[in-house]
Amino acid sequence: MTSAKKPADADERVRSSTRRDLVESQIIAEATRLFAERGFSGTSLKDIADATGLTRPALYHYVKNKDEILAKLVSELAEGPARALRAIRAQSELGAAQKLREIAHAIALQQASEPAKFQLLIRSEADLPEELVGPYNQSRRDVLNEIVAVIEAGVASGEFRPVDPRIAALAVIGQCNWVAWWHHPGTPEENSRVATTIADLAVASVLSSDDADPGVDPRTRAIERLKQDVEHLEKILTTDQT
Repeated sequence: MTSAKKPADADERVRSSTRRDLVESQIIAEATRLFAERGFSGTSLKDIADATGLTRPALYHYVKNKDEILAKLVSELAEGPARALRAIRAQSELGAAQKLREIAHAIALQQASEPAKFQLLIRSEADLPEELVGPYNQSRRDVLNEIVAVIEAGVASGEFRPVDPRIAALAVIGQCNWVAWWHHPGTPEENSRVATTIADLAVASVLSSDDADPGVDPRTRAIERLKQDVEHLEKILTTDQT
């Protein structure tokens, strides 16, 4: 009797776990939509319960409060990307350009696929619970630092022009994040196409000229580019004086 009952109990636990996961996913989805539309402070637990078709007592079975929902979203949207970018940068077989392309593609694809989540996070920054502010800001710094490190490596190797790594990294992040505000999610193929275009533009913004001789020391190329820039500036100044 006991041995026959165990599989049935195990099946019931699996069904219960699956059911809970589905309900929690629905709660997160509806909370995301409401937070994005009304802001965190403008959304109540009753609003979330009504949107998911649950009573408030039933909702409390899955989440304690709004802060818990927001904490899950912050973890997904802020901490997740930092880990993903760190993994990309750690791939030693990739050059700086390919790393930057994959990083930009990953960020842009997330924004293209789930723009409402990013929008709500931006709109709710001022309402973040105190215990989330530190981790959230650290995750943002981690993302920036990963991209800065890749661009620094690309400049050092000669793959990238001698740009300011931090400014260039912020420009790439801004370019990727802006997708959430103008792109309406489509099919996975459409979202990926948008992300690919953004990634190509991000790399092109820092890439060295295609005609550069790979056999030339990158420091020599950098000096030559500086000389060309100075010559161009002198021509402009001479023309202005004339």
